Parts: sequence; C-alpha cells; structure tokens
Amino acid sequence: MISKLKGFLSAYWILIALVVLKFILQFVLVNPVYELQRDEFLHLNQADHLAWGFISVPPFTALTSEIINLLGGGLLWIRFFPALYGALTIVFTWLIVEAISGTLISRVLAASALVFSVLLRVNMLFQPNSFDILVWTIIFFLLIRLVQSGNSKWLYFLALIIALGFYNKYNVLFLIGGLTFGILFSEKYRLFYNRSFWFAMLLALTLLLPNIIWQIVYHFPVIHHMQALKVKQLDNNSYLGFLTSVGMLFFGSLPLTLGALVAFFFYKPFRNYRFIGISVIVTTIIFTLLKAKGYYAIGLFPVLFAFGSVYIENLLKGKWKLIIVSLLVSINLVMFISVARLIMPMLTPAEIRAKAPAFERLGLLRWEDGRNHALPQDFADMLGWQEMAGKALAAWQSIPADELKNTVIFCDNYGQTGALNYYNRNKMPEAYSFNTDYIYWMPHLAEIRNVLLIGNDPGKKITDMFKSFIQVGAVENEYSREKDTGIFLLTGANNNVSEWLNKRVEERKLKFDIF
Repeated sequence: MISKLKGFLSAYWILIALVVLKFILQFVLVNPVYELQRDEFLHLNQADHLAWGFISVPPFTALTSEIINLLGGGLLWIRFFPALYGALTIVFTWLIVEAISGTLISRVLAASALVFSVLLRVNMLFQPNSFDILVWTIIFFLLIRLVQSGNSKWLYFLALIIALGFYNKYNVLFLIGGLTFGILFSEKYRLFYNRSFWFAMLLALTLLLPNIIWQIVYHFPVIHHMQALKVKQLDNNSYLGFLTSVGMLFFGSLPLTLGALVAFFFYKPFRNYRFIGISVIVTTIIFTLLKAKGYYAIGLFPVLFAFGSVYIENLLKGKWKLIIVSLLVSINLVMFISVARLIMPMLTPAEIRAKAPAFERLGLLRWEDGRNHALPQDFADMLGWQEMAGKALAAWQSIPADELKNTVIFCDNYGQTGALNYYNRNKMPEAYSFNTDYIYWMPHLAEIRNVLLIGNDPGKKITDMFKSFIQVGAVENEYSREKDTGIFLLTGANNNVSEWLNKRVEERKLKFDIF
C-alpha cells in the first residue's frame, strides 16, 4: 500500500513539474520589447461593458477580463489566465491517459508533447482560444468517463462544460457537430436513446438561453461576424493550406497523432472509443471545407496525443519501450527548440528581419490578407501601442480644459481604441470606434466641438466640418502594424457634426457595417 502511494505521488510530482515548467516558459519566451496584441485590448475593454454577448466573441472572456481588472489589470495577470488554461489542458490530457490505462511513461509522453509545442504560442495571448482548447479536452475526458462508467452524471457535467465552452467561443459547435456524427455512426448511437442525454442537452440549452436571446435581440451578429471573417480572412486560405497548417502545428509529435488515428479503428482495446476517431475526422473535414485557420483544430490534438501515447507504449515491449518513448520525447523537444525562436516572440523585430528566410519558409510572415510582411502578424500587432497611447494623451492634454467635455476621442479600429482605453485609463475619457463592439458602446453625443482622431487622414468631407485640422503625431515604430497611424486634432466643429455622427452610428448598426 505504501509503495503504491509513493508511486502515485511521484507520478503527480512529475505532472506538477511539467505544469510549473509550462508557466515558466510562458513568461520567459516573450521578449519584453513586445506589448499586448490588438485582440487583447478589445477583450480587456469588454469588462467595462459586461453583457450576455458581444459582436466579436461570447461573454466568458469579458468576465475573465473583469477578474483581471480586479487583480490590478497588469501584464502578469493578463498572461496568467491563458497560461493557466494551457496548464489545465495538460492536466486533463494526463487524466485521459490515466483513464484509458496508460502508465506513467505514456502520461509523460502525451504531456510533454503539449508542453513543448505550439500551445505555448496560443497560450501567450489573452484570447478565447486557450480556454477553447481546454474545453475540447475536457469534453473528450467526460465522454470517456461516460463510456467507461455508464453513469449519467457525466452527461450533466458534459452539459455544463459545453455551455461554458459556448460562452467562450462558438467554435465548440464544430466539435459538437463532429461528435454527433461520431456517435451516430458508431456503436455509441444508443446514447441518443438515453433519456438522461436529452435532459442534459436541455440543461445545456437552458444555460445558453441568455446568449441566444442576446443574439436574437441584436439580429444574430455571430452570423454577420462569420460572414466578415470569411470574406476578409478565410477566403484568402485554401483547403490544402488548412491541412498543411494543421500538420505543421504539432509536427514533432506526428507519430502520436498517426498512432491515435490508427488505434481508433484497428486497435481492439480502443474499439469503445472509435466515435472519437470519427469525430476528429469529421471535424477536420468541416474545417477543411470552411478553409479555416489551422489553430481552430488545436483542440483535437490533446485527446489524440493521449490515445497515441498509450497505443505506442502498448506496441513496445521490454527495454524498447523506454528507448522509443525517450526518443519520441527527445525528437519533439529538439524540434521545438529549433523552431521556438520562430513561433514565439523571443527575437526583436530587427533580429527577425535578419532571419526572414527562416520565418518565410514556415509561412510565418503570411498575414490574413494572404501576403508576406516584415514580421509575423501577431508580433506586428504587439508593437507601437504604448507610443500611440502616449501621443494621444499628449494631444488630449493640449486641449483647453473648458472644451474637454465637448471633445470626443475616436479611432479607426478596435486595436487603437482598446489600446488607448487600456494605457490611458483614468487619464482621459473612453475612446470609441465604428469597429466591432465599440459601435454599440458609443453614447448619444449631444454637442461635439472637438475630435481627437487616431487613424488615417479623415479626408476633406470630414475636415470641412471643423475650423481647424492638424496632425499632432503618428506612430513611428517601423515594425508596428500601426506604423504611420496618425493622431489628429479637429477643433471648432460646426453645428451639424453631432447630428451627423449620431446618425452615422445608427446607420452602421442597422447595416451591420462594423468591420
């Protein structure tokens, strides 16, 4: 008994060590020259406008942002939560391996495949993706426990986590679609005859009602958001491009992925879990047809690593088991080390430019517009914001005090708006934009005399509405995606400006012209 207890504790000490290592890497592999990424500013700003839904994302991220604000809103806490979700993904992958009778060897193999992987890049940013991957992993874990025990309690846990995942990112619906096919076309189709299954799904639907009602009230912005995403980003992708990017995500652990897919269909002990293999294939096909971004499918890999690790371990005998598993861990580690400087923002922008061919070979310089640029898009989106916010604040402070109450701060896009609201919080009023969620947060403006504008030159039609128009600054960081973004002061507005702006806001809401 004592020896078993010691073995149990030693196994979990290894898991704890891997989790601690994950947290350390998450912070040390980011060069301090980089700031927050544009999406992070929007998500943080959502905490100031809590609701049951947002145009850009469901409300879970905003709730996390509110917790971050309560903790002080610093960079440490912003980076902590995605790192936490990544660490929990490793924990649940470990638990999946345990549940399917994997030994310590296969647990370490699966967990290390996630620790030293592209998951570090995903967990670097405060976006819904990290929690989405965790949710997918937990869903698979709960389904496995349901299959093993037949206990309906797992269905109700499943309903809760599906609802939570839905409130985080609608991407989970693609997994639900894949699982529906997987269950329907496997021996697990009897699950649909289980009354508890339908009660659990009714529970999930009940929990989702507030967001569904919000979508109805606002005329289903998720549909318009997906349409805009398709036109501006996904149409620049290709079917082969998606499959290639997915294959590259965890290339160092390819044996685990292939092993799992083989095992689901040909390894007798895993016959009970064949529905998982079918769901993985169907979900991948759906993403391929949509020409989705490769990272959409990352949530499929933890469960693949779990099954692949156990399958490979069971194929090996004697000393070869430890030798081959050690080799697989080493290969993945070496491959990760070789690309870590490319996929993580460890190098300065100048160093990246000096190594541009290496980045280009991996397609890392290709942005959502389908063209190559100087830096990876996420990295370029992490530069220039503090400079912009500082210059905007200086411009604001130059306005006479008696005119500040009739001055509005307006930006061209959500990144600019969120950056100003983050860095200049409590120093100047909230900035607004026609872009994404901000269009619904703009108050009715009774009298506008001045506008502090951050973005492109507004053009003669706008400047003619003011007595004075001057550019007081611009973003000068040559590597920033916002390079040359101007800071403009428009003063002495004519009497029509307030009416024009308020009317424009309502028109864009009605047309959903917000992207």
